[in-house]
Amino acid sequence: MKKIKRILLWLFLLILVFLTGTLIYIKLALPNVGPAPDLKVEMTAERIARGEYLANHVAVCIDCHSKRDWTRFSGPPTEGTFGMGGDRFDQKFGFPGVYFAKNITPAGISRYTDGELFRVITTGVNKEGEAMFPVMPFHYYGQMDVEDINSIIAYIHTLKPIQNDVPKSSSDFPMNFILNTIPHKGNPTKRPEKTDLINYGKYIANASSCVDCHTKVDKGKLIPGTEYGGGREFPFPDGAIVRSGNISPDKATGIGLWKKEVFISLFHAHADSVTLHTTLKQGDFNSIMPWTMYGKMTDEDLTAIFAYLQTVQPISNKVIKFSPATK
Repeated sequence: MKKIKRILLWLFLLILVFLTGTLIYIKLALPNVGPAPDLKVEMTAERIARGEYLANHVAVCIDCHSKRDWTRFSGPPTEGTFGMGGDRFDQKFGFPGVYFAKNITPAGISRYTDGELFRVITTGVNKEGEAMFPVMPFHYYGQMDVEDINSIIAYIHTLKPIQNDVPKSSSDFPMNFILNTIPHKGNPTKRPEKTDLINYGKYIANASSCVDCHTKVDKGKLIPGTEYGGGREFPFPDGAIVRSGNISPDKATGIGLWKKEVFISLFHAHADSVTLHTTLKQGDFNSIMPWTMYGKMTDEDLTAIFAYLQTVQPISNKVIKFSPATK
């Protein structure tokens, strides 16, 4: 009996040592994505213009890194706050911690080299080598063309500097350990030619992180087999819930019977001045999707996204898009 107890004790100690060593490794050795590249982005007019388009209407960096006005449809960024950061993503919205969008105006990124900006955008590892929670979808940005990332960097350098000290983000247990295992090296791809419609659409859909919101999740992870089928829930502070639409080509519950023109017009309809200046009342339908920003994407890019979405796996999933607050 004593021998069995000694064996069990040794097994317990070995497991304890293993777990302790693993946690120490995760905390001290990870994330490991390599050093920031030696990079200085040339500030050309063409690159800045491309970056402005991407940051405002495709990757929509300005959406999360500004103060969104939730009294208006889809929470458009408030004038005078572009890039200042500070938006809070916490447990009320299903996050495993409290995370803040960073200040990406020149006042907030002045301590970063262009190489460090490139690394944080594409891997989620900041200047200090710390992992960021993927509220910012760096795992998709890391697949973009290097030139497109450089263009975004060039553009944010031109934003009006805004002094705004953003609080430090923090993760709950066990995410405070898991977090260090999430970042990985980027896998940049060459942007396909626009004539390669489906692959170009796939590229733009990736840069727009479409799959991230239009796929069901479990404990923060996308559920395989539900990609683009919609139904992911996003709670509003007042208790209302909006759910992402089914944008798979399912003919009964998705967009399989849609015409390209309908898809494009839906985006543009939400970017007009009427939408931007209409104040919502309690209980009105609202959306977390930044329609007012995506709505100014070019017809060419929207056409390509639509073409790509027609090639993905159809998912049968009828979505109730909005449930108003019950209180």
